[in-house]
Amino acid sequence: MTRRLWKVGTNSGNNGCPTLYEIPGTDQYVVQGNRVTDSAELDQLDNLTVDEGAVTVPRELLANFGPKEPEYVPQFITFDEFDGMFTSFKHSAWRLETRRRYASDEVTETYAQFVRGEPVDWDLDDPWCVERREQTALGKRFERVRVLDEPPTEGQRYLLGNARRNTAAGERIHVLSRGKAEELQLPELDFWIFDSRVVALLHFDAADSMTGVELVTDPVEVVRYAQVREAAEHHAMPYDQV
Repeated sequence: MTRRLWKVGTNSGNNGCPTLYEIPGTDQYVVQGNRVTDSAELDQLDNLTVDEGAVTVPRELLANFGPKEPEYVPQFITFDEFDGMFTSFKHSAWRLETRRRYASDEVTETYAQFVRGEPVDWDLDDPWCVERREQTALGKRFERVRVLDEPPTEGQRYLLGNARRNTAAGERIHVLSRGKAEELQLPELDFWIFDSRVVALLHFDAADSMTGVELVTDPVEVVRYAQVREAAEHHAMPYDQV
């Protein structure tokens, strides 16, 4: 059945085009405008599929007739899409880790070796390490700041050992005490910042298992996460100096 559209605004100075339509009962809009056909311009649009098109819209149309009340709608991506971000970013990937344990670590053989007090057999040629080395060879940076309790929890001590593997794969690992993080009023969140343009906020359940990845793309919000990064980086130290 064809959905009925409601016209909510038009640029009357341009023969009624472009025009903004609302789809009643939804949070979606339809934009009628001049189609972008220049191939060089279309090539600059990220992830434009063969089923999509692009139109030009003057700022005043959205400013005058767009929704005035902001409504936050979380944007979640799949784990496969999240994995793809570690090869599609251009320059830098930075993570803040604040949790006291990660359930995913505790099901690994390396964690079992660590708990038993045995030397941990870090595989530096597994797909994760190979991918990191390939990406850093392209000039990309992977960096983390891990928040440590005082004294560190068992899971955090495991990650201190794991930092040697991360470093061998091309990452740079710094640590920050929980007390300093609280003094700086850093949020107790885990997230990645890619190219200072998009944030991947990691969600966990009460059992410390990761349940989802939320994208944050609003430039104002991304700047706030970047400010957290700057504060954490300023006070953190290399993991092997703890």
